[in-house]
Amino acid sequence: MTVDQFGYLPDSEKVAVLRDPQQGYDSAESYTPPANIHVINNDTGERVYTTQPQSWNGGATSENSGDRVWHIDFSAVSEEGEYILADENNEFRSPAFRIAADVYRPVLVHAVRSFYYQRAGFAKQAPYADARWTDGASHLGNGQDPEARRYNATGDTSTERDLRGGWYDAGDYNKYTNWHADYLVALLNSYRENPAVWTDDFNIPESGNGIPDLLDEVKWGMDWLVRMQENNGSVLSVMGLSHASPPSSATGASTYGPATTAASYSSAAAFALGSHVLGQIAGLQSYAADLSQRAESAWQWAQANPDVTFRNSDNGVAAGEQEVDDYGRFAKSLMAAVHLYGSTGKPEYRSFVENNYQSAHLIEWSWVSIWEAEIQHALLYFSALDGVPAQVASNIRNTYAAGMNGDDNWPAVEGDNDAYRASIPQYTWGSNRSQAHQGNLFLDQLLFDAGAPGDDAVRNAALRHVNYLHGVNPQGKVYLSNMGEYGAENSVDSFYHTWFADGSAQWDSVTESSYGPAPGFLVGGPNPSYDWDACCPN
Repeated sequence: MTVDQFGYLPDSEKVAVLRDPQQGYDSAESYTPPANIHVINNDTGERVYTTQPQSWNGGATSENSGDRVWHIDFSAVSEEGEYILADENNEFRSPAFRIAADVYRPVLVHAVRSFYYQRAGFAKQAPYADARWTDGASHLGNGQDPEARRYNATGDTSTERDLRGGWYDAGDYNKYTNWHADYLVALLNSYRENPAVWTDDFNIPESGNGIPDLLDEVKWGMDWLVRMQENNGSVLSVMGLSHASPPSSATGASTYGPATTAASYSSAAAFALGSHVLGQIAGLQSYAADLSQRAESAWQWAQANPDVTFRNSDNGVAAGEQEVDDYGRFAKSLMAAVHLYGSTGKPEYRSFVENNYQSAHLIEWSWVSIWEAEIQHALLYFSALDGVPAQVASNIRNTYAAGMNGDDNWPAVEGDNDAYRASIPQYTWGSNRSQAHQGNLFLDQLLFDAGAPGDDAVRNAALRHVNYLHGVNPQGKVYLSNMGEYGAENSVDSFYHTWFADGSAQWDSVTESSYGPAPGFLVGGPNPSYDWDACCPN
């Protein structure tokens, strides 16, 4: 039985999935549900609701999962408490889950705290770091981040830059400007769109300073982006850091790649939105004013240098490739102009968007897609800004509404396309990112009044993707790491990360090492292209 192992909001849709594997690694297992499934209050033992399993798609086997499934709808149960689903015939039960208005609060806190554990150049010490995951500040030694040198001139002291701080990008410790700026924009939008959620008590070193902890974390990331900006406004593209477990034991030199157009546009967007949001926070106004100047400087350099690229993976810097194509640079210029207009109100930025937005794929193709979530969100945000012509605003919103009626969006929900009720167009590397983006496509339609079919319908469509990440998936797994102490019965035990390295006696695995990885990391998810790395066949 697969359920959201953290639980459900009282008034939300609540649907569990029963699975009978037909194909794949667990196809030898089998399950046939009884006529009735019962909802049991875990505190009282009382049977509070009984419902009948509903076969999905006439008993067909799901192409993605290889499973035959049944849905259990217990949306009628709304009283707060802890529950299980019970198959009393087979003496089989689901993981326990809660129904409560604050059911996702612990998940939110630990997902945000994963950024704290990803800080480069910052000691993770008690009481902010759990004793199991304490470590000294990393990458601050000789030749490391405070003395980073250009990748192709490591012997030239004149290329030395103080580029300390920021976050490790993912399981590797490298830092990529394009992606880092995207994280900042996402976090800033998360605060801007729902400020009441973001309190000052997430137990990070800045907690209790009167500033929401999410924005404290944003400032940590923004400080690194500031250091990456050159005096002419351009922004350096990438940093390659050395790797070891724990991070503080890494001793190799740090290098950086040159400034690029894409990195400068990405940074202009982050600086501009940061200026707008942080400028409303007491004590951060002067910092915000500096960000505004930096945003315009980065924009001006990128406009004057529209085709400066650097393929870091071809030049031995870092790992993932941060460079983008011509359309990618165009999209980044559009996002930068949107946020510059939002923060400064200057008409030249509004005019740039008005003159160019119709070349965005959203408008050009009436296409709303998980692959272009950032530019779509930026255009919707632009449509809500003061001074934007009504015709432009309505064109963006109406086109978004039309795109949401494309096959991958509302028709997939209404047609119950996915056995686990969280349909995405395709599974690729990083499929959990796609799941999160798909949920946000629905929320954006509601947030920006872009033809949403109703508040409840939108929220439930988005929550399906939350439920998927929390256990309503073919593996019945919470896709956040080591969340057993916070309500999950089956969460990610081990994942690729240099700190929580394969074979580490302390951090490799919750079940096989002393501690396992730190909690709250959202992993990449099912990947149909998974295979052994050619470098390490054994």
